[in-house]
Order: sequence, then structure tokens, then C-alpha cells
Amino acid sequence: MLDPVLLSAIGDLELVARVMVDGTVSGLHRSPFHGYSAEFNQYRQYRPGDDLKYIDWKLFARTDRIYTKQYRETTNMVAQIAVDVSGSMAYCGRTGVSKIAYARLLAAALAYLVSGQGDAVGAVGYGDELRQYIAARTGTSHLRGLLVALTKLEASGGAATAGSLGRAVDLLRRRGLLVVLSDLYDNEIALERELKRASRIGHEIAVFHILSRDEIEFPFSGDMEFEDLETRQSVIASPRVTASLYRRDVADFLARWQSRCAAYGIDYIRSVTDMPLDATLRGYLLKRRGAAAR
Repeated sequence: MLDPVLLSAIGDLELVARVMVDGTVSGLHRSPFHGYSAEFNQYRQYRPGDDLKYIDWKLFARTDRIYTKQYRETTNMVAQIAVDVSGSMAYCGRTGVSKIAYARLLAAALAYLVSGQGDAVGAVGYGDELRQYIAARTGTSHLRGLLVALTKLEASGGAATAGSLGRAVDLLRRRGLLVVLSDLYDNEIALERELKRASRIGHEIAVFHILSRDEIEFPFSGDMEFEDLETRQSVIASPRVTASLYRRDVADFLARWQSRCAAYGIDYIRSVTDMPLDATLRGYLLKRRGAAAR
């Protein structure tokens, strides 16, 4: 199991992504993404300068003539990874791993996986405005630049993220995969509207709902002062009085988002920051593979 506390302490995001992907995907036998594939088209006699890796050596052994294989590219997926960088994503809880750190690790692993199969991947950091945009491209050097950009994402600012998420959707120029990593603390109707619009355009969408265990279970006791990380407003409350009401409201909040995503065919993955990252990633990939098999 890949401990998020350990992984978040490693500065090399490329190394972390490779460890996560290699350990998670090895047992899946094939990629769960419908991305780039190359279909054999025909043979052609070898010409000086042709790439030697396409020579059919078995055919050469039978005919004593050198032929190269020619392929036709059949599909090419474009993925956009959108990371919520609003202030509430800075919350750590008792695990010591912030939601933004957990989101960065997941985003890095997904980018590494998509890029590794030859497809284009980009990234967006969005909050009350669009903070970072890396256009989707292929290649190792592009991936490394994208991972460097992810390491610089920090959570701050207000929670009016729906407009920025809509901009991220518009930047995905053709139908592709949109991955959203967020705690979804915002105007729910506005966020739903943008996700619904992305679905109607034809994008495949996955929402990783990132929360800390504290936010779900509310383990506090005694009178405490709570501060909103986005508005900086604070309130003094007694958990003994408010805990049951809070847990009920959170359960309703989670159920609403799960129901919304199901209604629009969006993959919904609840991602708690104390969960091993390989378990979170593997659960999503198995869900995708199962959907593709149906």
C-alpha cells in the first residue's frame, strides 16, 4: 500500500508517479483507457532511412527480403486534469496530508499513465480564477514539465470555482477525458451545470471527490473555534451539540454528488486523504475497465 504521508514527502513527483502507476497497473494486464492504438495496415519494402524497429525479421527469415510494417493510427485520446486549488483544499486534518497534496499525487499518476500510453495530457489549476494551464501534448519532456507545474500548485483564495472549471472544459478543444480533483465545496448548482455541460459535449468525466477523514467523521470534542480557509470567517461551536447535525449534512452532501454524477454518466470516486493512493487509483481504473467491458 502506498502511504500518502510517505509519498507526499518525496520531492520527485515523476518518481512518485512512476511508482504509483507501475505498482497499480501491473495487475490490470491492459490499459483501462481507450487511447492511442496502432493498427497494422500493410508491408512495404525496406528503404534506406526506415526505422529498423518496424522491420519484420520473421518475414525476412522466410523470404530473404527486408520488409517494414506500416501502421494506421486509429485513435488518440486527449486528457485534461483539472485540480481545484481553492483555499479549502489546503486543509490537512489529522493525517498531515493536505487535500491539495493528495490531489497533486493523483494528478501526477494519471498524467504519467495517460502519457505512457502515447496520448496527450494537459493540466489546469483552477480556483476563483484559472491559476495554471498546461496544454495537452504528448512526449516525455512535456510530461516532465507538467509534473513540475503540478508541484507548484498551492491552495488559496475563494471558492467561486465553477466559472474557472467551465473555462477548463472549454480548453479541451475536442472530445476527451476530463478528470476533476476537488472537494466540491462551492455553489453546487453552478458546478453541476458545468459538469453537465461537459458531459453533453461528449467528454468522458471522472470526479475525484477529495476529502479528509475529519471532514467526514467530525472527531472533535469540547468547544472549538472553526475558521473557513476561503473566507477567513470563524465561528465558535460545541461539537457535542453540532456533531450529529454536521454528520447528517455531510452524508447528504456526499449522496447528492454521487447521485448527480450517476445521472450524467460521470465516474465518481470518493478519495479520502488517509486512503492508500494505489487503492484509490486502482479502484478508478478497475471501474473504467469494467465499464469498457460492458
